[in-house]
Amino acid sequence: MSTMTAFDDITVQAEERVALIRLNDPKTLNAISPRMMGGLSQALSHIEKAEQGFRCAILTGEGRAFCSGANLTTTGPDDILRQGDLGRVLRASYYPVLRQMRGFKMPLLIAINGPALGFGLCLALMGDVILAARSAFFQLTFSRIGLVPDGGAPWLLPRIIGMARTKELVILAERLGAEKALDWGLINQVHDDEKLLEAAKALATELTQRPTATLSLIRRAYWDSLDNSYEEQLELEAELQSLAGRTQDFAEGVMAFREKRLPVFKGA
Repeated sequence: MSTMTAFDDITVQAEERVALIRLNDPKTLNAISPRMMGGLSQALSHIEKAEQGFRCAILTGEGRAFCSGANLTTTGPDDILRQGDLGRVLRASYYPVLRQMRGFKMPLLIAINGPALGFGLCLALMGDVILAARSAFFQLTFSRIGLVPDGGAPWLLPRIIGMARTKELVILAERLGAEKALDWGLINQVHDDEKLLEAAKALATELTQRPTATLSLIRRAYWDSLDNSYEEQLELEAELQSLAGRTQDFAEGVMAFREKRLPVFKGA
């Protein structure tokens, strides 16, 4: 049985120990706004609460798009041309959520169910495993409206796909199809459209049976490695191993190995 919790332009569907997060503004193809980012922040905090019992999360989009990037059509108070200093908006409403996703305490899967444009692609890059529908495509459209790429894309992309492909993606601002994105190493899996969510849920369910606390430490190990020197990384690994070695799941893993059985991890 699943239950639904709603936040601003975000829903969270609980399916046992998996939290299915949806960007939920389909009339704009899930365009990003400060309101949606606030809702996403609230959703992530809700999912991380121990009493919720979640051990893996999936982020996808409602309707036929994952995310169409910044909302360029809205007028009135939310008009992008009336928001003033866009750098201030990023610092206040957008970047805190990216940092929250980076420090998320469980595996985060991304299911790209349609176009992932602009900041939508940046959101996708925060996931541990990115699955895409065969019809999905990616596009960094910033230069087409006179803006520079943001959302950490100019920092992350060269580290994921290399500088040459990054420059192609951000300067030409052309569409990148799912199959080519897989070939480039930008994403991890491609599925037929109607099977995408099924595949994401199956993988998430498998991950709920893994040692969640340790997976959180693993996420920190590879995220922090991007900033660390070799010596700093060795020290971080020793620190994290000290923490992992004190978990109940480590003891269970060793005992299961000795007893020649499958481990039953509790996530702690």
